[in-house]
Amino acid sequence: MGSMSFLSDKSAKTFVAGHRGMIGTAVHRKLAALGFTSIVVRTHAELDLTCQHAVEAFFDAERPRYVILCAAKSGGVHAALSAPAEYLTKNLGIIFNVMTAAQRCGSVRKLLILASATIYPEDARQPIPESAFLSGPPAPGSEWYSIAKIAGIKMCQAYREEHGMDAIAASPNNIYGPRNPFPSESSHVIPALIRRFHHAKVTGAPEAVVWGSGAALREFTHVDDLVEALVLLMDRYSGLEHVNVGSGDEMSVRELAELVKEVIGYEGRVVWDASRPDGVPRRLIDSSKMRKLGWKPKVALRDGLMDMYQLYCRQQDEP
Repeated sequence: MGSMSFLSDKSAKTFVAGHRGMIGTAVHRKLAALGFTSIVVRTHAELDLTCQHAVEAFFDAERPRYVILCAAKSGGVHAALSAPAEYLTKNLGIIFNVMTAAQRCGSVRKLLILASATIYPEDARQPIPESAFLSGPPAPGSEWYSIAKIAGIKMCQAYREEHGMDAIAASPNNIYGPRNPFPSESSHVIPALIRRFHHAKVTGAPEAVVWGSGAALREFTHVDDLVEALVLLMDRYSGLEHVNVGSGDEMSVRELAELVKEVIGYEGRVVWDASRPDGVPRRLIDSSKMRKLGWKPKVALRDGLMDMYQLYCRQQDEP
């Protein structure tokens, strides 16, 4: 096998699953910038990752050496609550099919799956260390998504123990960044705030209504910072335990709204609709393990929001 590291093996076939999503796009862009010459991608139309036969055929034909699994059925809590079976089965299917096919084809030297900070129990002590994993049930509402991610982490551990497969998992927290298409209204908090304040600004509305009380605390991590961490993990990490990836910067949704409002240049009032749920009161993860590997986040939230807003405006102008 040799002990060549990921970053010194840039001609090897690297399969980025889910390359059209926000994280997958950023992974693809980063690998290309690093000089990887054989990045393998498939659109959903070309390869349905929920179809076991198709995934096996793909792995047998392509025989990639590295796999980074970014593909997932994702959305806000409201979306998952309205389609629990779809969220659970699609995400389980994607993880199961990719991991079993990767192990079976025999060419894969390393595989990384993306879990999520929603795997942790709602009452875990904060900042949440990796050791809080499975110390209680995940927060109600996000469990359809998080149970699939929990299974993914356990599959990495099982395949590592039984087959000696170098399978690792990363658990990021509240990733934001440029994405196309821009997600719809019921989605994550940052895109929802950008849409809402932009609409209020262009229509000259005196006030903009925001869901919840604004009291919930959130940690936001830019997708480019996450990708730096993923590349580092592919190159340097090989362990049984998943690794948290979070910026470590926490702010209330109210503070976030004020920042987005400022970035957009909306002059009106913000009205909080407290009849809408806030979600978990707080979810800050402990990323000291990732930092010990030499990673630190670089993108300031204001800069990240500026970039997102500029992209949003460009998308609005497209015919």
